[in-house]
Amino acid sequence: MTLKIVVPHLPESVSDATLIAWHKKVGDTVLKNDSLVDLETDKVTLEVVAPESGILREILKTDGAIVTSGDVLAMFEVQKIDIDTPKISENSDDFDNPLTPSIRRLLREYDLNAAEIVGTGKDGRLTKADVLDVVNQRALQEAEVILPVVAPVVAEPLKELEPTTPAVNLRPEQRVPMTRLRAKVAERLLQAQQNAAMLTTFNEVNMQNVMDLRNQYKTRFEQKHSVKLGFMSFFVKASIEALKRFPVINASIDDNDIIYHGYYDIGIAVSTEKGLIVPVLRDADQLDFAGIEQSIVEFGEKTRSGRLSYDDLKGGTFTITNGGVFGSMLSTPILNPPQSAILGMHAIKERAVVENGQIVIRPIMYLALSYDHRLVDGRDAVQFLVTIKECLESPAHLLLNI
Repeated sequence: MTLKIVVPHLPESVSDATLIAWHKKVGDTVLKNDSLVDLETDKVTLEVVAPESGILREILKTDGAIVTSGDVLAMFEVQKIDIDTPKISENSDDFDNPLTPSIRRLLREYDLNAAEIVGTGKDGRLTKADVLDVVNQRALQEAEVILPVVAPVVAEPLKELEPTTPAVNLRPEQRVPMTRLRAKVAERLLQAQQNAAMLTTFNEVNMQNVMDLRNQYKTRFEQKHSVKLGFMSFFVKASIEALKRFPVINASIDDNDIIYHGYYDIGIAVSTEKGLIVPVLRDADQLDFAGIEQSIVEFGEKTRSGRLSYDDLKGGTFTITNGGVFGSMLSTPILNPPQSAILGMHAIKERAVVENGQIVIRPIMYLALSYDHRLVDGRDAVQFLVTIKECLESPAHLLLNI
């Protein structure tokens, strides 16, 4: 029986996709659920798998092709395949550990054998970091500086010098096409700056009480919930409390209407090698600290393995971004349309502050709130940020809901 391999259904917000790479060749024997091809949209990378075991008979769309929902990618002949004797092949696509699309691309790009790389992931699975370590080690071993041979200088009458050609090109350039995700990020950033009256207000927060509370309970928290207690859950909880007090910041503009959202879907900005993505915590107000931390860990694992779905990314009523993990001291985050505000976290630094007339050293973080001034007044924005500051400096507010 012959089947058509087609582009899966794309959401209404995604018009088309780019075919990145085929993992199988015409004539290859394929097992059910083996990865056939990767498609990249402006949000996520999709993996198209074999619906049954069989033979890939014909490829109709090649690498780089622009495809839409329902387009036929290939013709596939269903056959019964004997899989009684599993084997590890030197072809990375046949490696018995499941490989993510990003790992397979690295293996092909650098001509590596997955079976020869030690996996450090769960159950010995190969991770992207494992492959990159091998790539970096190879680069260090192969890196050599080739110096031109210089002859001894002999004094002689001056004569016209002949032009020489440099032995090494010291000004290399590489032109690569922008990924769909990077292009979409660029488009949305321009859209936010051109279509919104964006303004940013700043404040600082003393993180001492949060850090003390976290240090006191982090071991018991991890033992009970099997997840670490981070700072992000405190910021999510503080943001939700502030959003409840100032619902206009949880709203959005649709033409001449204002939409007030009666729920709290918090986007957590995540930086990837392809660009910025914002997975969304659904109904974050109904999650406890452990639920928030577990969701964030799951997003991280999905991001690294390329398993984020459209449902993970769509929507969101408010966004939090943490530039502090990269060492940022202060920045003005850009809105994530159509949301009306975004909170920026930054690095925690010890600073001299005055408390009760005394100069003391405290761990201070600068906060930034960018907001759409068409919808949010300056007073609401400032008071919103002050509320977050108060909740963090007295975390009992978050725990006791007062």
